[in-house]
Amino acid sequence: MTIRQRFLKLVYPLWIWWANKKEVGTKKLSAQEATPPVSFYSLKDTLINGTEFDFSQLEGKKVMLVNTASDCGYTGQYDDLQKLSEQYKDKLVVLGFPANDFKEQEKGSNEEIAEFCKLNFGVSFPLMKKSSVVKGADQNKIFEWLTNENNNGWNNQQPSWNFCKYIVDEEGRLTNFFGSTIEPLGTEITTVLNQ
Repeated sequence: MTIRQRFLKLVYPLWIWWANKKEVGTKKLSAQEATPPVSFYSLKDTLINGTEFDFSQLEGKKVMLVNTASDCGYTGQYDDLQKLSEQYKDKLVVLGFPANDFKEQEKGSNEEIAEFCKLNFGVSFPLMKKSSVVKGADQNKIFEWLTNENNNGWNNQQPSWNFCKYIVDEEGRLTNFFGSTIEPLGTEITTVLNQ
């Protein structure tokens, strides 16, 4: 862990308090019954180790998709994402999508990212290969689905920063978007997961 990463981990609780007070990254969107024109389960991506990941294996579970970065003020959320993954292991799959879209906060290679997450946060939930999550020619196909209402049925909200969270229900419907400041173990998210 770099000095900057240690500092960010140390000040994370203060940052969350300030961000919530100023309502930075607190956006929440939901749509419970929107049927996606393109099936979530038809999607595929590549894990950080290079193995193909077929989303059809996620049928029947809730899925939380999070754009992540190793050098961000929100990087401390890896701890809670891991706890959430363990606490809800029977009904939730957390998927991390490392991305370098916001102020060069994910500079490492796929191998370096995987090692960083495992060593510093004990991450065992699936991480995808590093990609771009914001709209553009090289946008990750999963985030293209998450941020295009023509694919998911209602949502156009793209990540505004690292650690935005999208929740897909057991039927493959995108139901929620949560901004960066909404903590993984916070009541906003756990209420959705317990429905």
